[in-house]
Amino acid sequence: MAVLGNAMVMQSGGSTPVLNRSLYGIFREACLHREIGNIYGADHALDGVIAGRLYDLRGQSRDEWEAIAATPGAALGSSRRKLKPDDVPVVLELVERLNIRYWFIIGGNDSADTGNRLSIAARDAGIPLSVINVPKTIDNDLVSMDHTPGYGSAARFVAIAAMGAGRDAETMGREAPITVIEVMGRDAGWLAAAGALARREERDAPHVVCIPESAVDEDRFVELIEASYRKNGFAVAVVAENARGKDGVLGKNKEPWYVDDFGHAYYEGAGRHLASLVGMRLRVRVRYEKPGTIQRSMASTYSTADTSEAEIAGRAAVKAAIAGETGKIVTLLREQGSGYQCTTGLALLMEVANAVKRMPAEYYDPATCFPTAKFIEYAMPLVGESLPRFGRVR
Repeated sequence: MAVLGNAMVMQSGGSTPVLNRSLYGIFREACLHREIGNIYGADHALDGVIAGRLYDLRGQSRDEWEAIAATPGAALGSSRRKLKPDDVPVVLELVERLNIRYWFIIGGNDSADTGNRLSIAARDAGIPLSVINVPKTIDNDLVSMDHTPGYGSAARFVAIAAMGAGRDAETMGREAPITVIEVMGRDAGWLAAAGALARREERDAPHVVCIPESAVDEDRFVELIEASYRKNGFAVAVVAENARGKDGVLGKNKEPWYVDDFGHAYYEGAGRHLASLVGMRLRVRVRYEKPGTIQRSMASTYSTADTSEAEIAGRAAVKAAIAGETGKIVTLLREQGSGYQCTTGLALLMEVANAVKRMPAEYYDPATCFPTAKFIEYAMPLVGESLPRFGRVR
């Protein structure tokens, strides 16, 4: 049964192209329900909650909301702060003082951990607080769901980037015939695999894709790059940032340069290592490209499917909270049958928190170092309208 009270919204973790579309969905849906009074936004997630820095979301104009919905990044500001035991009394005091009865967190598996902790703390304190998470991550690595908002747009970027890099390398020929693109994907290869969506014929880039789920044989990698170079005059590889060999993450430096509050390690990058290796072995110029945060902020590569589903997920979270759910996360589920259709469901936050959904074996062929047709079938509907088609002088 719905409880009359106010709502809090947080955006947490890494940004996505459609993160604000989910925020827009939450706000627009919340405005439809009389049970929800004030709608607060936390400035930089838990950091803002602890410091008492809050936005009045009802105070934004309709025109501003329309602009926010199409803006990359996190309009409220994000944070990777972990909810610690010492933070709980401060957070619950704010919940009581502001009569917060609905708390929405837009985030990934670390944010699921935050939502789960908050839900349990409120329950143990006897506070009627509904905590519902909205999924987001370009890594596409949340369990209990088919895919996550943010992935489709980032995947579209990677596919188009691979197409463009391929034509550039093909153009330059012996002057700069090989390119290695390193993309995000800390523990799973979903984003790197999206490069394969660009390939329509054997000559097209990319020619090699490396993912964390499958150990990279460096000699085999060089062989495959050389084979494409000798046959086509160029070669392109798409490599996940934490692609691994038999001894761990690729690269000379085995120690991470940074570890965040959730224990996630960040390394210098496998792509640079492989690019250097190919350059030394083949004695040709190898370009190393690392798009970085533009993978998750390039407005021109938004996926229409992704944008729509991000808003739907936000609206579904409000409906679930009004229905009395708590400690849950909205899930995107693919309906069975011909054609692509997506619906929403709910999963327990405790099942999603700190877990990683890796690419299944049937989506990648280690022998060819390339995603399979089953992956293409899975991912293509998520990138929205058809990818551009490039031509060649034959």
